[in-house]
Amino acid sequence: MTFQQLKTLIRSDLYRYTGKVSTRLLLMNLLRNPGFQYSFYLRISHYARNNRNWPLYVIAKMWMEHYSCKYGIFVSTTNIGSGFYIGHFSGIFVGGEIGKNCNVSQGVTIGHSNRGKNKGLPTLGDNVYVGPGAKIVGNVKIGNNVAIGANCVVTKDIPDNAVVVGIPGKVISYNGSTGYINNTDYL
Repeated sequence: MTFQQLKTLIRSDLYRYTGKVSTRLLLMNLLRNPGFQYSFYLRISHYARNNRNWPLYVIAKMWMEHYSCKYGIFVSTTNIGSGFYIGHFSGIFVGGEIGKNCNVSQGVTIGHSNRGKNKGLPTLGDNVYVGPGAKIVGNVKIGNNVAIGANCVVTKDIPDNAVVVGIPGKVISYNGSTGYINNTDYL
């Protein structure tokens, strides 16, 4: 990852929160917005690790760990697309691969299954909304423009534009995440 790519990712994340990008908004959100604080240092630590900038990596990782403990957010993902948005903090555990413009709410688990036919981590497409308390477990593919309702448990692949609710998750319509994913016109 280049420094320019890092800047683009941070700017896209900020735009998802505010609808604008400026130095003032960056500083305000770094001081007052838990979701942005965490994602900012997540991006910095990922960049520093990939570019073997160990002093920057240690500092960014310390801040990320601080916010992880303070806000209850843990992301172990190797690849998160642009425009990552954490709506509310607390009880968030994210693993797997996430596309661009993903909204994650409080109490969400996107996690690993260590046995069975879905052993592995989930893959989320672009413009996915994950509602409060939702759980996505195992090697499942979530399509683009999907809305996953509150407290839904997803253990099977979900097609594009689906709205999924319930335990286990069932598709109830194909209206997708329209209206849930905002401020995506940053590029």
